[in-house]
Amino acid sequence: MEQKKIIVNKTARYFILGEVSEEVEQVWFVCHGYAQLANYFLRHFEVLKNSKTLIVAPEGLHRFYWEGFSGKVVASWMTKEDRDDDIKDYINYLDAVYSEIVSSLKNKRKKINVLGFSQGTATVCRWLSNGKSRADGLVLWAGGFPSDFNFESNKAMLDSLKISLVIGDKDEFISEEQAKEQVEFLEKKELKIEVVKFKGKHEIDQETLKRVAGMS
Repeated sequence: MEQKKIIVNKTARYFILGEVSEEVEQVWFVCHGYAQLANYFLRHFEVLKNSKTLIVAPEGLHRFYWEGFSGKVVASWMTKEDRDDDIKDYINYLDAVYSEIVSSLKNKRKKINVLGFSQGTATVCRWLSNGKSRADGLVLWAGGFPSDFNFESNKAMLDSLKISLVIGDKDEFISEEQAKEQVEFLEKKELKIEVVKFKGKHEIDQETLKRVAGMS
């Protein structure tokens, strides 16, 4: 058996919250976690909405039924199968969304923030590392850098970012010990990071989000 590959066009979707206008001073690109949809994920960011802020939620390219063969539909960024091509595909896709949004905004001094939640944390790290897009702030919420991330080759990019690591004290998927190890690991890499803890589970906490965004 011989495997062959072909590149095809694919229709992907993303959702925005806010108005594309000359007033926009900051843009948030927010990437959902495993088994979520972008339109539902975007609702968590209503608290950031104002005339000067635009929130953009791309959706993972892999949609599937959450239970069986019908019912709730969810999305994922990648699986272990053919992972390298999936990573290249979503990086190209996210670059395309970024370019479309940024080119539509006339304010050249806008601030760009990128937030990844859960599985989305690895997604945004790989995107900023290997894509063409640039950001001012990086928020890793309920997740961290992927194991294949090259800190040495990305040092200049990381030094230019304001990096926040957000962790809930009752997160079902990240123990207190794992969170501590992640922080210590990043400190050994000499990364300047802001660790933000909140009382909550594997979720986007509204008040914490406002704090991270500098709105409270």
